[in-house]
Amino acid sequence: MNLAVLIPICIVYIGIMSGLAYYGYKKTTTEADYLVGGRNIHPAVMALSYGATFISTSAIIGFGGAAGVFGMGLLWLAFLNIVLGIFVAFAIFGTKIRRLSIELDASTFPTLLGKRYKSNFITVFAGAMIFILMPAYTSIVLIGGARFLEESLAMNFNIALLILALIIALYVISGGIKAVMYTDAFGAIIMLVGMAIFLFVTYQAVGGLIEGHRGLSAMKELVPQPLIDGGHLGWTSMPALGSPLWWTMVSTIIMGVGIGVLAQPQLAMRCMTVKDDRALYRSVLVGGVFILFMTGAAFAIGPLSNLYFFNTSGEIALTASGGNTDLIIPKFINAIMPEWFIYLFTLTLLSATISTVSSLIHVQATAFGQDILKTMGINKVFGLKMNLSRVGVILGMIAAVILAYILPGGVIATATAFWFGICGAAFLPALIGAFYWKGATKAGATYSIITGFSVSILGFLFLHVKESAALGLSKAIFGKDALLAFPWTHIDPLFYALPASTIVFIVVSLLTRGASVKERYEEKHKTAL
Repeated sequence: MNLAVLIPICIVYIGIMSGLAYYGYKKTTTEADYLVGGRNIHPAVMALSYGATFISTSAIIGFGGAAGVFGMGLLWLAFLNIVLGIFVAFAIFGTKIRRLSIELDASTFPTLLGKRYKSNFITVFAGAMIFILMPAYTSIVLIGGARFLEESLAMNFNIALLILALIIALYVISGGIKAVMYTDAFGAIIMLVGMAIFLFVTYQAVGGLIEGHRGLSAMKELVPQPLIDGGHLGWTSMPALGSPLWWTMVSTIIMGVGIGVLAQPQLAMRCMTVKDDRALYRSVLVGGVFILFMTGAAFAIGPLSNLYFFNTSGEIALTASGGNTDLIIPKFINAIMPEWFIYLFTLTLLSATISTVSSLIHVQATAFGQDILKTMGINKVFGLKMNLSRVGVILGMIAAVILAYILPGGVIATATAFWFGICGAAFLPALIGAFYWKGATKAGATYSIITGFSVSILGFLFLHVKESAALGLSKAIFGKDALLAFPWTHIDPLFYALPASTIVFIVVSLLTRGASVKERYEEKHKTAL
């Protein structure tokens, strides 16, 4: 590690980030500025911020490492990220979110749902979901950044974790969403450059595009037996249809994240920050190109690392990383890249970590201050009357750091899919109903959100064996890791939680539609009087 090079680079980087954060701080004068950037953020800044928030260390380190095990089938997730995560999220959902947020004067995702269905319970429940469960997702993004610093710069993991947490907390506390988005956009540019170089050098290291894929296909016989037993057919093929690996890849990683992205609170809020629909349409191209380079590159580099490691050391990537998928990409970078690039990629990973965690912490903070406490009429915490959202920043960051110490290795991709899946099952039916169905009722949305959340949690506790075995509750109560046999042990809860919440939403709305019409009539009549 050449400190004479690293230290000046980091000083320049932190200086630029601090300058942007200070600019955001100076531009933040109202509550609307802190929450939604005054609704006048430039579309390019919004798209880059959205992409940087979406593509964190969990995508580059966690999912890149997972691709090193599963293979290039994960490129289907990159396809869904572009089609659903960018085009649908901006051009279709984004325009609806922006208009509805202005119409209802809503500046957070839970408040948007709560005001649409005239339910304080929905606002508080959704806010509590975010504030209590999102730290698990936040922590794994922190883990990804800290693990890279540990591996590449020989930095102590605990020190790296605390430094990242402190920097992010200062940015979010001071400047709100403007500071977050300006620093996100700068970080996104660094990420784009870093991943483009990384992809080019990777193909160069394995003999080029054609030879690289041909060589990787020829390594089919080197797949470890446990993976073959699970359905692995090689790193350039999808797993065997219906096999344990196929269900894990398709239901948890591809569909869980690919669908769940449409109901992510921290991403939905980005659509509230631009001034008109045209800005969202203009954001599609920038966001699409960014996601293509980030996820497409990560999901191709991960599998190709197997070919490089085998050619140079006779080992596949999983063996070279000591069995920890979260270390595949960091070790690969150290193996093939020159020293100067390691420093550049350090900034790429720092940018990915800071951009995503700052956005997640901002959402947790607003969930605590706006959606929970303000909705409940509480304007003081710990006996102090201050900006409650800033208190939420501190509490959210503390929770994320604690979880980062507790969670086991190799958990990044799984924890990401866990959070995305729960959001998709709980929020997606009510969100779509808010846009397109005037007959949707408060009761329908309430029971739908509760159903999606509850079925997801029960699935993770008692059916999906990776989580149920680790948590141990099913074993303690019923004497076995999962209640049902395969394939239920490998089917992500989103696959049954989302249909359940959708059915409940439709049925309950239809059953309570008459009462809802009556309530609206009485409210309108009362207002007229």
